[in-house]
Amino acid sequence: MDTKYWSVDKSVENHGAYPQLGEAAQLLRQHEVVAFPTETVYGLGADATNDEAVEKIYKAKGRPGDNPLIVHIAEFKQLENLVADIPDSARLLMKTFWPGPLTILLHVKPGQLSQKVTAGLDTVGIRMPSHPVALDLIRKANLPIAAPSANSSGKPSPTTAAHVREDLDGRIAGIIDGGQTGVGVESTVLDCTVEVPVILRPGGVTKEQLEKVIGKVVIDPGLQSSDRARPKAPGMKYTHYAPDAPVYLVDGSITYMQHLIDERRKKGQRVGAIVTEEAAGFIKADAVEICGRRDSLETVAHHLYDALRSFNQIDVDVIFSEIFPREGIGQAIMNRLDKAAGRKYLFEKEES
Repeated sequence: MDTKYWSVDKSVENHGAYPQLGEAAQLLRQHEVVAFPTETVYGLGADATNDEAVEKIYKAKGRPGDNPLIVHIAEFKQLENLVADIPDSARLLMKTFWPGPLTILLHVKPGQLSQKVTAGLDTVGIRMPSHPVALDLIRKANLPIAAPSANSSGKPSPTTAAHVREDLDGRIAGIIDGGQTGVGVESTVLDCTVEVPVILRPGGVTKEQLEKVIGKVVIDPGLQSSDRARPKAPGMKYTHYAPDAPVYLVDGSITYMQHLIDERRKKGQRVGAIVTEEAAGFIKADAVEICGRRDSLETVAHHLYDALRSFNQIDVDVIFSEIFPREGIGQAIMNRLDKAAGRKYLFEKEES
């Protein structure tokens, strides 16, 4: 397949309308798959109402069929056609965080979406992205767009069009290059079909931010388990975000991380390290990737996938990574690192 490529400068003042997206929107209406930027990561979009189109997403990504997809909309009026009811708490969250990196799980209206989107469940995750290119594309297509991250299943999510090309060139109809994404990790997925809303995937909107608006929110215990038989949201069951080399999360000092690196190098292995700016000057490895600043976890979220992906271009046998507090955006960062590492931790206290 010849993958078309469009470059869009979202910084240009054009009142949110991009003429060059007309061809991409037409391809979506023809049940093809197009990658596009959002404020979180790049999405792989297709007509959420059509089985053939949605199947092309799964085929391009190599994604398991029991992993549901998030549906993207550009107008509130689209929502009424897709879901059966909207609780008051969900409406308040939409008013506060939409457009933005929050996906809200609601009961799906029968017959409105492909069952391949919902993976046979009676719920669907809906979000309204804030990226102007994404919004204009959805409006031009005049369709609800199913869109997981635009990467090969299990690999780090793409934050640039170049990342999408690495994984999917020749496998999808088109790629819209809108520059680097902002947040860097996917949207928060919040289940609003239950009495106390449940975070199914931490992301760009934090637990603390949600609770300021609607009160108590809990985190699904399934996030700490890999044996969920039927995930309600993306990222709950399968290994995700992983580079080719195995990743280990280091719970300990920078001195301890250097010790682990030295031990592996003595065995003839090439070692990579993911560290913050504060630690970078104290680490010597075959490849060191700086993921942001510990005093600003938003920078870590922004650069995390880029750091993970970079090791696929470097010949290393193993990767060690710092860990972060599970508070605020740190909850999303650690969720992604847990998945990338398959929850493989090395604890300094166990060796002391």
